[in-house]
Amino acid sequence: MSSQDVFTPHDNPVYDYVQSKEQKSRHAQTHDVVIVGAGPMGLAMALDCANRGIHCVILDDNNTVSVGSRALCFSKRSLEIMNRLGVADRILDKGVKWQVGKNYFKEELCYEFNLLPEEGHQMPAMVNIQQYYVEEFMVDACNESEFVDLRWKHRVEHVEQHEDHVTLTVTTPDGEFKTNAKWLIACDGASSSMRGHVNAQFDGRVFDDQFLIADIIMKNEFPKERWFWFDPPFHPGQSVLLHKAPHDMWRIDFQLGSDADTEYWKNPENVRPLLKSMLGEDIEFTFEWLSVYRFACRRMEKFCHNRIIFAGDSAHQVSPFGARGANTGLQDIDNLGWKLQLVLQGKAPESLVNSYDDERIFAADINIMNSTRSTDFLTPKSKTSKIMRDAVLSLAGDYEFARPLVNSGRLSVHTNYEQSILNTDDDGSFVGDNSHLTAPGALCPDAEIKRDGKPAWLLEQLGQDFVALIFANDTDSDKYHSPLNVDGIVVKPLVINRDIKDEKGYLKQRFDDQEGSVYLIRPDQHIAGRWREYNKEVLSKAVKRATANV
Repeated sequence: MSSQDVFTPHDNPVYDYVQSKEQKSRHAQTHDVVIVGAGPMGLAMALDCANRGIHCVILDDNNTVSVGSRALCFSKRSLEIMNRLGVADRILDKGVKWQVGKNYFKEELCYEFNLLPEEGHQMPAMVNIQQYYVEEFMVDACNESEFVDLRWKHRVEHVEQHEDHVTLTVTTPDGEFKTNAKWLIACDGASSSMRGHVNAQFDGRVFDDQFLIADIIMKNEFPKERWFWFDPPFHPGQSVLLHKAPHDMWRIDFQLGSDADTEYWKNPENVRPLLKSMLGEDIEFTFEWLSVYRFACRRMEKFCHNRIIFAGDSAHQVSPFGARGANTGLQDIDNLGWKLQLVLQGKAPESLVNSYDDERIFAADINIMNSTRSTDFLTPKSKTSKIMRDAVLSLAGDYEFARPLVNSGRLSVHTNYEQSILNTDDDGSFVGDNSHLTAPGALCPDAEIKRDGKPAWLLEQLGQDFVALIFANDTDSDKYHSPLNVDGIVVKPLVINRDIKDEKGYLKQRFDDQEGSVYLIRPDQHIAGRWREYNKEVLSKAVKRATANV
């Protein structure tokens, strides 16, 4: 997505440039992890490293947070990740929670959906919050951590890869210096300069149609829902999206068409009549941010380039409809952090990092596929496809079979790694109606539980290490009392009916909870394997497979 125009009344913080001790000494240090880019992905990577006791350095050539609201919708899975990183509470306190979306064809409601109809989850389906707030919260958390060295006004000019480290040449207001990283994580966004350092480019599609984002400040009584119009009377032949963010900010996306004059739509006075037509002449509003962009659905051929690893928009791009950009990037970070930790600790081979490439390219391809399908539905490329699209919209109001075909942007969900080489295959004994929901590679579902007699949440009990979730009535069995140590990798037992209680039945509902069942859960809370009985030898082999120690 290429932004064409930006202006904002938001009072961005300005962070101080500080000359580091390393720079003053002119002696290059070797850091475990250096992160390029202090956007949401770079900051999340730093917080994940800090939680795992990994010292890291962030280099950013700017000295503030994002200009304009940019990423706005943060999904349930992203909020679960943010919770582990320690910033979810501030996001939830400020953000606008929602789970209902409505699609309109012309003036008629044709389809309504609920992203999270079931209860018993800690996090809401979606929270809308401007990206600059999320970054500010993350910067505060980084500044409070002894493990994060956040350096503003540091631009990476050159990198040189060696067998066991990367050397960076960095420019600052005080001149140039060199530093070293065992692992370099590129989180410098869609216009990443780091891709050039590894001679890599994006492959994929850039679509012709242009879209306008208008973030405006206005007061009204609209509900906290996502509204999407196909061919509305106030913008005929095009599509429009509206939803709310904190402090009375509303994001409105207008499809402009491939021939739209970008310079014309840069002028807020040209946008104002369009908004008045949509909202009514009496509605007062002020502009916060305008941007004109084209959809892009593309990725790098590979994300791991020896010791330089790409995450977020620097590795892949999708259209903003569906909120798959930042949410996908946060899942990149969630996948990578624990693998770096084990490799740096000498508990896993470097090939474990390569599994990030396999799993997150698989995820990127799913997101690109969904974003491409959304774009094709939003912007039909022929008269025939438009007739078919409009027929689906006309039928969706009365006929349930047509509703799943309505595509105003398939909203972001987590990716299951069902084809991962880190999984241990099932033995065929899990055959229930919902057994696929907890198959190897699936994300462990959250559930409201009780611990020590108090309400709690399953994912918080898992933490960020390997866990064996055990459904057992013989809770006094010696085999469940001690953590399993597999060549230094500790697997903590979490026993239902002993450590946690399923008083509301959510675990029974979401897992195949047959007596004796065991689930091995990875540090990123994906399921690595499952069995009908606890067996140390089998579990140990699965841990080795999940850490590439085979």
